[in-house]
Amino acid sequence: MAEEMKKAPREGSLDAPFRHPIPWQEDSYYDLALIEHEMERVFDICHGCRRCFNLCDSFPKLFDLVDESPTGELDSVPKAAYQEVADACTLCDMCFLTKCPYVPPHEFDLDFPHLILRHRAAKRRADGIDNPVREALAETDRNGRLARPIAGIANWASDVSNKPVRAVIETLTGIDAEVELPKFHTTTASDHLATTTQGDEAGPAYGKRKAALYATCFVDYNAPNTAVAAAEVLAKQGIASTLVYPECCGMPQLESGNIAEVAARAARVAAHFEHWIDSGHDVIALTASCGLMMKFEWPLILPDNPQVKKLAAATRDISEYMVDLSKTYGLAPGLQPVEGGVTVHHACHARAQNMGQKSAEMLKLIPETKVDVVERCSGHGGTFGVLKETKPLAFKVGKPAAKQVASKDNDTLCSDCPLACKHLGQMLIAETGPDKAPAKQPLQAHPIEILARAYGLS
Repeated sequence: MAEEMKKAPREGSLDAPFRHPIPWQEDSYYDLALIEHEMERVFDICHGCRRCFNLCDSFPKLFDLVDESPTGELDSVPKAAYQEVADACTLCDMCFLTKCPYVPPHEFDLDFPHLILRHRAAKRRADGIDNPVREALAETDRNGRLARPIAGIANWASDVSNKPVRAVIETLTGIDAEVELPKFHTTTASDHLATTTQGDEAGPAYGKRKAALYATCFVDYNAPNTAVAAAEVLAKQGIASTLVYPECCGMPQLESGNIAEVAARAARVAAHFEHWIDSGHDVIALTASCGLMMKFEWPLILPDNPQVKKLAAATRDISEYMVDLSKTYGLAPGLQPVEGGVTVHHACHARAQNMGQKSAEMLKLIPETKVDVVERCSGHGGTFGVLKETKPLAFKVGKPAAKQVASKDNDTLCSDCPLACKHLGQMLIAETGPDKAPAKQPLQAHPIEILARAYGLS
């Protein structure tokens, strides 16, 4: 790696953890021999520490490989087996953020998720696309555009109750026939919010802020109500908002190691948003994964792009933004209790933004409302929770979180990640079984939709 792209770790430093820019444009970044050498160094440190044993399945797989090897040490684990460890990583970033004591500025200089990303990028360059279905699923904008005119037919075909069609889909694509898939809408978020939503003149922040909502691919095509709720809640506070959605942030491509495509998207989206930022708009991301990409991953992939830096500095998560408004101006009156309690799943990609439990903090502003937090990985991990080959792993990782959700016994379940929310909802049914299913299944919603409900909106 180029030395100018690395901040030298300092032994014994009390500085905050940081991540190195990703030198994906250098040929050495894709050298598999160098990567395996680094994996050996990192895996040996992980084996000696084992603090991450209860995170994703990468670490149990690694520790089992070591423990079952002839010497009981990493030196007798074949390099080919490293692929098993890499395949189990969901790039959730929890090891880097919450567990690892050896991240920079420590002299060991560990960044396990970005090492796995480098390995995937190198394998992609060397071997080409390893899973065409996963590649197709990653084209979220294309899929949304194709499904939009025939949303009713697409939703009928993909419904889990349509067992014959889902069986065919599973055979052809490897998408598990029992997994609940997101629904498509003929009318997208961009259609619903085609013009600027004006702020209420009685709102406490009227005339003081204006916002550009980054719809995200999921909200635009699969959950337009989330964008509508966000715009209505902001209008209640007196803030005018405009929905802006040039294209997907590239998180699905990042998961498969296609860093060049992520960089291209980052450059285009950042350029698109520049005039919105220059005209005084705050940028608000409506899902956690996209906020993570815009605030943290893009600046590491394009560290010298001034538009990317500007966008990262201007971007806030919707719940983070609402909490800031409440502290700065106070919230508009009119919030009513949400009956039955709310369980907030604090998603990994929200945790990785290191901003605290903002969704829970926001919902606790609703009077007389029970709010519980579950801070465990849902296990969904992009396509992990969808493909038949990885669904068992997704359920294994998410099982502790699902059990915690069930124990809260609240009427509503929400998450900063809509796919995590869906996955946990389905796991609740799977854990209890069809004959022992609870009398009620929690209503699934985005946190901002719950706040909108408390205001009596949409």
